[in-house]
Amino acid sequence: MISRDQAINRLLLVLIVVVTSPFARGDEPPAMRVLQTDNGTRFGLFGERMKRPAPTFFVFATSVDDMAKFDVYSRTGRELAKHGWLYVTLDPPCHGRDAKKGEPAALSGWAHRVKNGEDLMGPFAKRCRDVLDWLVAKKYTDPDRIAAGGTSRGGLCALHFAAAEPRVKAITCVSPVTNPLALREFEGLKKDQTARLDAGSLANKLAGRPIWISIGNHDQRVGTDDCIATSRRLAAASRRKNPDAVSPVELIVAPSKGHTAIDHAYTRGARFITDVFANDREDRRSDVWWKRTSRLYYATEIEANRAAGAINYTGFCPDLYAFRKPRDL
Repeated sequence: MISRDQAINRLLLVLIVVVTSPFARGDEPPAMRVLQTDNGTRFGLFGERMKRPAPTFFVFATSVDDMAKFDVYSRTGRELAKHGWLYVTLDPPCHGRDAKKGEPAALSGWAHRVKNGEDLMGPFAKRCRDVLDWLVAKKYTDPDRIAAGGTSRGGLCALHFAAAEPRVKAITCVSPVTNPLALREFEGLKKDQTARLDAGSLANKLAGRPIWISIGNHDQRVGTDDCIATSRRLAAASRRKNPDAVSPVELIVAPSKGHTAIDHAYTRGARFITDVFANDREDRRSDVWWKRTSRLYYATEIEANRAAGAINYTGFCPDLYAFRKPRDL
């Protein structure tokens, strides 16, 4: 038999686990509802309309229907939902309802459209803006607190949406496509054909806006070096716009297996977004996990990456690798 003190200690341990659980107090991850704007744009919405307009995160990776099935891509949204955010997804080009009969699907479809001289991202950004306008008009969304993000091809989609929509105040990209020519689907295409799609071409439109990017140190699918080069261009554009300010571009290069997210990428992305909107009172209500780990993370991140052989930071643009000190919590 266990003693009274042992029983009390075990009960306290159980209570601590329950209270500090991400979904304590019934905070289950929000389910996705498929809605449609007045103009017929279909989208997925995670969360319910609140008493007042909420901050909203646009997240992209695969089709709307698949985003409900594969929750890995919406992890940043789920983290933000704990802080009162809604999150929204749309079909990327050549995915879901945007796929056209007779053309290849997914990234092969991207290459097909680009080869035929079609505007790949213009119509996509227009659909995203239509959804944002609808959410604002219906009082779901606070127009002053909008962020966007995505994984792989979804990261490039997020950058294009933000470049077309100044209401997007922060962007997070996990293992993003930055140079389409790095993709095997684009083999045979020339640089001038993909120039508008390349993430580096968006640098001037995104200058000054906070951007967080993570990439594996040997990602041969989308190209680690291409991602680093794009981050440099984004940082340089921000410096040109405001030479006296530190460029708000953060890049983390860390160990990962192939084309997979680095450890805790989605949680780190969520933290970046909450920091960007830190002046809003609601986003200052950080939960226990943030309080316990933020200082440790910022204090050890660079050394941990060096120890793991992630990357040699010496000689790289300091704006890209200057980790911010955590705000007081």
